[in-house]
Amino acid sequence: MGGAGGCSPYYTGTCECLFTHAPYDGRMGHGMNRSTTARERLDAVGANAVATTLQALATPSRLLILARLQEGPCAATELADAVGMERSACSHQLRLLRNLGLVDTERHGRSIVYSLYDDHVADLLDQAIGHVEHLRNPRIDVEADGGEELEVVRA
Repeated sequence: MGGAGGCSPYYTGTCECLFTHAPYDGRMGHGMNRSTTARERLDAVGANAVATTLQALATPSRLLILARLQEGPCAATELADAVGMERSACSHQLRLLRNLGLVDTERHGRSIVYSLYDDHVADLLDQAIGHVEHLRNPRIDVEADGGEELEVVRA
């Protein structure tokens, strides 16, 4: 490749650069099978893996990192600045997210560039945010459906 550090010829050293793989494109993939229930697909080992992944999303700093990466790949140093974290703390969180398969890395010269592992990660983030927004304002769904307003009962 022709750019700085052996990456794309468009590499500028900033988060706005173009890389060899496309950022998240908003589509679900990998043949998701919705014909079976979660309970049918989930055993004890799988439940533990899912719980570990969801625990990774229980930290605001990790959510901010994933939200920034949903916009596209970013070098580690710039990512720390973008989410307002110390570089060492951001590096620690990125290592955890990588070990859980939520982010991926590419080396570009002396920089390590992070991206979301795949579109499932972006979808998981979008679903969590959408759920919280729905809980804050359940009228959004009623207005979107054009239906009558329903009474919201919380237990």
